[in-house]
Amino acid sequence: MKQRCGWCGNDPIYVAYHDHEWGVPQHDDSMLFEFLILEGAQAGLSWITILRKRENYRRAFDAFDAEKIARYGDSDVARLLGDAGIVRNRLKVAAAINNAQRFLDLREERGSFDAYLWDFVDGMPVQNTWRTMVELPATSTISDALSKDLKRRRFKFVGSTICYSLMQAVGLVNDHLVDCHRHQQLGASHK
Repeated sequence: MKQRCGWCGNDPIYVAYHDHEWGVPQHDDSMLFEFLILEGAQAGLSWITILRKRENYRRAFDAFDAEKIARYGDSDVARLLGDAGIVRNRLKVAAAINNAQRFLDLREERGSFDAYLWDFVDGMPVQNTWRTMVELPATSTISDALSKDLKRRRFKFVGSTICYSLMQAVGLVNDHLVDCHRHQQLGASHK
Protein backbone atom coordinates (compact mmCIF):
# COMPACT_ATOMS: atom_id res chain seq x y z
CA MET A 1 0.00 0.00 0.00
CA LYS A 2 1.32 3.42 -0.96
CA GLN A 3 2.06 5.86 1.84
CA ARG A 4 0.21 9.15 1.31
CA CYS A 5 -0.13 12.47 3.08
CA GLY A 6 -2.77 12.06 5.78
CA TRP A 7 -4.97 14.93 4.57
CA CYS A 8 -6.29 13.00 1.55
CA GLY A 9 -7.71 10.09 3.56
CA ASN A 10 -9.48 7.42 1.49
CA ASP A 11 -11.84 9.56 -0.60
CA PRO A 12 -11.22 8.50 -4.25
CA ILE A 13 -11.43 12.11 -5.50
CA TYR A 14 -8.94 13.30 -2.89
CA VAL A 15 -6.60 10.33 -3.48
CA ALA A 16 -6.59 10.93 -7.26
CA TYR A 17 -5.95 14.65 -6.73
CA HIS A 18 -3.14 13.89 -4.26
CA ASP A 19 -1.50 11.26 -6.47
CA HIS A 20 -1.75 13.04 -9.83
CA GLU A 21 -2.08 16.79 -9.36
CA TRP A 22 -1.16 18.22 -5.95
CA GLY A 23 2.39 19.47 -5.98
CA VAL A 24 3.02 18.66 -9.64
CA PRO A 25 4.72 21.67 -11.27
CA GLN A 26 2.14 23.25 -13.55
CA HIS A 27 3.13 25.60 -16.36
CA ASP A 28 -0.05 25.76 -18.42
CA ASP A 29 -1.65 29.19 -18.05
CA SER A 30 -5.19 27.86 -18.39
CA MET A 31 -4.62 25.33 -15.58
CA LEU A 32 -2.93 27.96 -13.42
CA PHE A 33 -5.94 30.22 -13.94
CA GLU A 34 -8.31 27.37 -13.06
CA PHE A 35 -6.49 26.79 -9.79
CA LEU A 36 -6.45 30.53 -9.03
CA ILE A 37 -10.25 30.62 -9.36
CA LEU A 38 -10.83 27.35 -7.49
CA GLU A 39 -8.55 28.35 -4.61
CA GLY A 40 -10.49 31.62 -4.25
CA ALA A 41 -13.78 29.70 -4.29
CA GLN A 42 -12.43 27.44 -1.55
CA ALA A 43 -11.92 30.28 0.94
CA GLY A 44 -13.70 29.28 4.16
CA LEU A 45 -14.60 25.84 2.80
CA SER A 46 -12.87 22.49 2.55
CA TRP A 47 -10.88 21.68 -0.58
CA ILE A 48 -12.80 18.42 -1.06
CA THR A 49 -15.98 20.50 -1.42
CA ILE A 50 -14.40 22.36 -4.33
CA LEU A 51 -12.94 19.21 -5.89
CA ARG A 52 -16.41 17.64 -5.87
CA LYS A 53 -17.75 20.72 -7.66
CA ARG A 54 -14.80 21.08 -10.05
CA GLU A 55 -16.57 19.73 -13.14
CA ASN A 56 -19.52 22.02 -12.37
CA TYR A 57 -17.10 24.95 -12.20
CA ARG A 58 -15.59 23.99 -15.54
CA ARG A 59 -19.07 23.90 -17.08
CA ALA A 60 -20.33 27.08 -15.42
CA PHE A 61 -17.16 29.11 -16.09
CA ASP A 62 -16.68 28.20 -19.78
CA ALA A 63 -13.86 25.73 -19.07
CA PHE A 64 -12.00 28.54 -17.26
CA ASP A 65 -11.54 30.54 -20.46
CA ALA A 66 -10.21 33.80 -18.98
CA GLU A 67 -11.11 35.83 -22.09
CA LYS A 68 -14.76 34.75 -21.87
CA ILE A 69 -14.98 35.15 -18.10
CA ALA A 70 -13.45 38.65 -18.27
CA ARG A 71 -16.43 39.72 -20.41
CA TYR A 72 -19.11 38.29 -18.11
CA GLY A 73 -21.92 40.71 -17.39
CA ASP A 74 -24.96 40.88 -15.12
CA SER A 75 -26.78 38.00 -16.84
CA ASP A 76 -23.74 35.76 -16.34
CA VAL A 77 -23.53 36.73 -12.67
CA ALA A 78 -27.24 35.90 -12.27
CA ARG A 79 -26.73 32.57 -14.07
CA LEU A 80 -23.77 31.68 -11.81
CA LEU A 81 -25.58 32.69 -8.62
CA GLY A 82 -28.44 30.40 -9.66
CA ASP A 83 -26.16 27.42 -10.34
CA ALA A 84 -26.40 24.94 -7.45
CA GLY A 85 -23.35 23.09 -8.81
CA ILE A 86 -20.93 25.80 -7.67
CA VAL A 87 -20.44 27.89 -4.54
CA ARG A 88 -23.06 30.60 -4.99
CA ASN A 89 -21.34 33.45 -3.25
CA ARG A 90 -21.70 36.86 -4.90
CA LEU A 91 -18.27 38.06 -3.75
CA LYS A 92 -16.53 34.92 -5.04
CA VAL A 93 -18.33 35.11 -8.40
CA ALA A 94 -17.42 38.79 -8.74
CA ALA A 95 -13.83 37.96 -7.76
CA ALA A 96 -13.60 35.28 -10.47
CA ILE A 97 -14.66 37.80 -13.12
CA ASN A 98 -12.34 40.48 -11.75
CA ASN A 99 -9.47 37.99 -11.52
CA ALA A 100 -10.00 36.96 -15.15
CA GLN A 101 -9.57 40.59 -16.15
CA ARG A 102 -6.49 41.03 -13.94
CA PHE A 103 -5.09 37.70 -15.21
CA LEU A 104 -5.31 38.95 -18.80
CA ASP A 105 -3.63 42.24 -17.80
CA LEU A 106 -0.82 40.39 -16.06
CA ARG A 107 -0.38 37.98 -18.94
CA GLU A 108 -0.15 40.94 -21.33
CA GLU A 109 2.50 42.53 -19.12
CA ARG A 110 4.59 39.41 -18.39
CA GLY A 111 3.92 37.20 -21.42
CA SER A 112 2.34 34.49 -19.28
CA PHE A 113 0.91 33.95 -15.83
CA ASP A 114 3.29 31.01 -15.62
CA ALA A 115 6.35 33.27 -15.91
CA TYR A 116 4.92 35.61 -13.27
CA LEU A 117 4.16 32.86 -10.71
CA TRP A 118 7.36 30.88 -11.15
CA ASP A 119 9.50 33.99 -10.69
CA PHE A 120 8.48 33.91 -7.02
CA VAL A 121 10.46 30.66 -6.60
CA ASP A 122 13.20 31.44 -9.13
CA GLY A 123 11.73 28.90 -11.53
CA MET A 124 12.29 25.87 -9.27
CA PRO A 125 9.88 24.23 -6.80
CA VAL A 126 10.69 24.74 -3.13
CA GLN A 127 11.45 21.25 -1.77
CA ASN A 128 10.18 21.05 1.80
CA THR A 129 10.88 18.13 4.13
CA TRP A 130 7.90 18.04 6.46
CA ARG A 131 7.55 14.88 8.53
CA THR A 132 4.13 15.50 10.09
CA MET A 133 0.92 17.27 9.08
CA VAL A 134 1.32 19.77 11.93
CA GLU A 135 4.50 21.05 10.31
CA LEU A 136 2.70 22.09 7.12
CA PRO A 137 2.46 25.88 7.12
CA ALA A 138 -0.60 27.87 6.06
CA THR A 139 1.56 30.69 4.66
CA SER A 140 5.18 31.47 3.87
CA THR A 141 7.26 34.54 3.13
CA ILE A 142 6.82 33.69 -0.57
CA SER A 143 3.03 33.42 -0.31
CA ASP A 144 3.05 36.71 1.61
CA ALA A 145 4.95 38.37 -1.25
CA LEU A 146 2.73 36.78 -3.91
CA SER A 147 -0.42 37.86 -2.07
CA LYS A 148 0.85 41.41 -1.64
CA ASP A 149 1.72 41.70 -5.32
CA LEU A 150 -1.57 40.19 -6.54
CA LYS A 151 -3.50 42.57 -4.27
CA ARG A 152 -1.49 45.47 -5.63
CA ARG A 153 -2.62 44.33 -9.08
CA ARG A 154 -6.23 44.37 -7.80
CA PHE A 155 -6.82 40.60 -7.70
CA LYS A 156 -9.43 39.46 -5.13
CA PHE A 157 -9.49 36.45 -2.77
CA VAL A 158 -5.72 36.22 -2.86
CA GLY A 159 -4.72 36.36 0.79
CA SER A 160 -1.49 34.67 1.82
CA THR A 161 -3.23 31.42 2.86
CA ILE A 162 -5.02 31.15 -0.50
CA CYS A 163 -1.74 31.94 -2.28
CA TYR A 164 0.08 29.24 -0.31
CA SER A 165 -2.63 26.72 -1.22
CA LEU A 166 -2.23 27.76 -4.85
CA MET A 167 1.54 27.30 -4.59
CA GLN A 168 1.01 23.80 -3.16
CA ALA A 169 -1.56 22.86 -5.80
CA VAL A 170 0.54 23.93 -8.81
CA GLY A 171 3.88 22.67 -7.52
CA LEU A 172 5.67 25.87 -6.60
CA VAL A 173 6.26 24.03 -3.33
CA ASN A 174 6.55 20.29 -2.71
CA ASP A 175 4.68 19.88 0.57
CA HIS A 176 4.18 16.13 0.39
CA LEU A 177 5.37 14.63 3.65
CA VAL A 178 8.77 12.94 3.38
CA ASP A 179 7.26 9.47 3.91
CA CYS A 180 4.67 10.03 1.14
CA HIS A 181 5.38 8.20 -2.12
CA ARG A 182 4.92 11.49 -4.05
CA HIS A 183 7.54 13.46 -2.10
CA GLN A 184 10.56 11.74 -3.57
CA GLN A 185 8.99 11.41 -7.04
CA LEU A 186 8.36 15.14 -7.27
CA GLY A 187 11.66 16.06 -5.66
CA ALA A 188 13.69 13.78 -7.92
CA SER A 189 12.06 15.07 -11.10
CA HIS A 190 13.23 18.63 -10.45
CA LYS A 191 16.85 18.33 -9.34
